[in-house]
Amino acid sequence: MAMPTIKAVRAYTVRGGGADYHDTQGYHWIDDHIATPMARYEEYRQSRRSFGINVLGTLVIEVEASDGTVGLGVTTAGEIGAFIVEKHLSRFLIGRQVTEIEKIWDQMYFATQFYGRKGVVVNTISGVDIALWDLLGKLRGEPVHALLGGPVRDELQFYATGARPDLAKEMGFIGGKLPLLHGPAEGDEGLKKNIEKLADMRSKVGDDFWLMYDCWMSLDLNYSIKLAQKAQEFGLKWIEECLSPDDYWGYADLKRNVPKGMLVTTGEHEATRWGFRMLLEMDCCDIIQPDVNWCGGITELIKISALADAHGKLMVPHGSGVYSYHFVITRHNSPFTEIIMSAPNADEVRPAFSPLLLDEPVPVNGRMKASALDKPGFGVRLNPEVKLHRPYAAA
Repeated sequence: MAMPTIKAVRAYTVRGGGADYHDTQGYHWIDDHIATPMARYEEYRQSRRSFGINVLGTLVIEVEASDGTVGLGVTTAGEIGAFIVEKHLSRFLIGRQVTEIEKIWDQMYFATQFYGRKGVVVNTISGVDIALWDLLGKLRGEPVHALLGGPVRDELQFYATGARPDLAKEMGFIGGKLPLLHGPAEGDEGLKKNIEKLADMRSKVGDDFWLMYDCWMSLDLNYSIKLAQKAQEFGLKWIEECLSPDDYWGYADLKRNVPKGMLVTTGEHEATRWGFRMLLEMDCCDIIQPDVNWCGGITELIKISALADAHGKLMVPHGSGVYSYHFVITRHNSPFTEIIMSAPNADEVRPAFSPLLLDEPVPVNGRMKASALDKPGFGVRLNPEVKLHRPYAAA
């Protein structure tokens, strides 16, 4: 049978959960005094939402084939992304064969290069690309991991990011990544509190459980080195995203100056093969952490992973739920993956994109069988109870 063509592209925005996991109400550990680049300003230090981390919201993209099959992609891009999809990117999809994913990606990227290259534009391209892979998998009756070459292991193993690594250990995860609470603006007292938090958690989880610190672009080089040196005593496995993602030179210095055996990781806010080429060729880190919803989608993640493999580096994607699970299980240089604990108190395992998506698999005892990913496409669907808003229509 002939492969269907693409007949429609639709872009919706969603508020209150979904791809933008900061878009929450009430107390949540992810918003509670976490070090950020804006923490240098006291009025924006307590809450990340106070400086607008949730301002974009979720973008939902549907790509419909001529036979009525619909591919689904989500990302963080909100109304800006919806405009880009409907008014610009749709021209590169309508009428195309569903299999033309590589060509469509290339045209979307280079057509937006004059105002894009990174950030919200590449987030949007990522969402479209994810929808295309979902659509192709559904049309072929195969999971996306099969389209990528198939699993190289029988199960995934996870570490958990959240405020309670001690609970994560009880839930069967291999490690816990803490948000760093205090940045350079809080001085030596803040640094002391960061080390005390790590020491307390080490006493609770024992010596063999991984502990990491997520610094979310909030530090300078000097502070990062001091933090790493003081954290060595408590067996910190890695120190993550300490510096601005544009400071490749600082990362190279940091990697040379952390204690022997401690890993430097980054890449959550990097995008495309060109950005990751800089990280890898300048030897900025030990592990790269692209987010498939932000780095360019599955199509670009293939290239980024190959670059990492050629440089002898691991690629452990930033927590992007089922979209990264399908990729990680097909790659030898991605031996484990992340789940962000989306419960307000980090005390239970929830699907990554709840309540937006249904049928998302979740790890059990820190593991997930490959068979949990065997539905066609990415195996998820929109929750009909979630209110979608379509702010634009294609030109």
